[in-house]
This record gives sequence, C-alpha cells and structure tokens, in this order.
Amino acid sequence: MPINDRNGVKVWQVRDRNNQLIRWAMWMAAGIIFYVSWMKISDQTTWFFVYDAPRIAADIGGRALPPRWGYISQLGKPIWDTLNIATLGTVFALMMAVPIAFLAARNTTPSKLFIRPIALLVIVSTRSINSLIWALLLVSIIGPGVFAGMIAISIRSIGFCAKLLYEAIEEIDETQVEAITATGATRWQVMVYGIVPQILPAFAGIAVFRWDINIRESTVLGLVGAGGIGLQLQSSLNTLAWPQVSLILAVILVAVVIGEFISAKVRGAII
Repeated sequence: MPINDRNGVKVWQVRDRNNQLIRWAMWMAAGIIFYVSWMKISDQTTWFFVYDAPRIAADIGGRALPPRWGYISQLGKPIWDTLNIATLGTVFALMMAVPIAFLAARNTTPSKLFIRPIALLVIVSTRSINSLIWALLLVSIIGPGVFAGMIAISIRSIGFCAKLLYEAIEEIDETQVEAITATGATRWQVMVYGIVPQILPAFAGIAVFRWDINIRESTVLGLVGAGGIGLQLQSSLNTLAWPQVSLILAVILVAVVIGEFISAKVRGAII
C-alpha cells in the first residue's frame, strides 16, 4: 500500500495477509453494526411525520414570529433565578470537588488501595447522570423550586470539576514539592505551598468553564419543575403560546452568549 515518507514521497509497504483480513473484517463488522442500528431506528420511526416536518416547522415558525415583546417584563426574575442556579451550583460543586480531587490524585491520596477508588467512584457516579435526571429526582424528594435545581447542577458538576482538577494535581512539578519537603515542612504545608500554587490557574479555568456550561444546563431545569426560566418555557409550550416561546428562546440565547463572553474573557486573563 502507498504511504508517505518524511519528504512527502509515496513509497510502498507490503501488508501481510493476516493484517489485510483483520482490516476487512473490522470494516465489515462496522458496516453490519451500522446496518442493524439503522434498521432498528427505521422500524421505530414514523416516516410520515419526518417527511411532514418542514411544513410543521414552517407553520410553528410563522406563529412564533414576531415574539411577544410585552412578555419580557415577566422574564426578569426567572432568568435571574437561572443565573443563581448556575452560579451557586458551581460554587457548591467546587467546594466538594476540591477535597475529592485531592483524594483521587495518585500523588496526594492517603490510600491508593481504599480511598482513591472511593473518590473515583464518586467522580464517575456524579458525571454519569444528566442534570435533568438529578433535577427530576430532587424535585420528587425535596419538592419543586430553585433549590432543587441548584443541588442538581451542583451534583452534576462535582465529577466534572474533580476529574479535571485531580488530573492537574497529578501533573504538577514534583521538584517543587520535594524542595519544600526537604525543609522539614509538614504534609499540610507541602500541600499549601507546593501543590496549591501550581494548580490555581487550572482551578480557576475549570471553575469558569463549568459555570459557563451550567448556565446552559440550568435554562432547561424548569422543564421538570426545578426553577428558572424553564418554567416559563414549559408553561408557554403547554398553552401553545408560540410568540412567548420565541421570546423565551431569544432571552436564553442572549444569556448564554453573555455567559460565553464572560467565560472567554476570564479564561483569557487566566491563561
């Protein structure tokens, strides 16, 4: 088969029969998996609605425009609640993620055999469930409202923040830690003066990045009763008030764009 050398000139390399058969078998297996998956999806799809989707979308778009601008006076508190859910959820998540990250990192965990696996289990379990599902469970447990949304965002963010942070801890320069240890410093002093200063930029970047993500996620938590602007979106959808829906979507878009702008500026200043 032809390959390129360092000078960009094609040369030929002989591929043995077994490798060729393995490659063909892999391509065939991928093709079969794709075909079976497509048939499953096709059998469970009502294609009439798919073909009719452009007409329905155009009809809804015509009803949604222009937006009902007078409704914007009722969106101030909901969008503020959404921002509070994202911000407070991020803060509480970071407060819990920091100790978990230190317990999960190989170079700071007290026990690689017992404590580190537990910390990794917490990281994986909190990351594996979507914030909407957390919100649905919490609304059933503690009732609807902003508090349930904040806790859902917080739980969802723990694993994300802790994973990135413990990876940053494992990548620190060990010579600085060894130098501080050589002075006779205690374990806590080594952590405060040798490890924390090295991970502060990563910590700040993770915090801002997760806050940016949480703004997006918190806008839809109201769909399950967890507060925020999603409540207005759900009620407008239930009553088919499409001009209100378009206005709410526009407000959400503006909030996300502003959050992205702030996040980019802060990350740029940190980096």
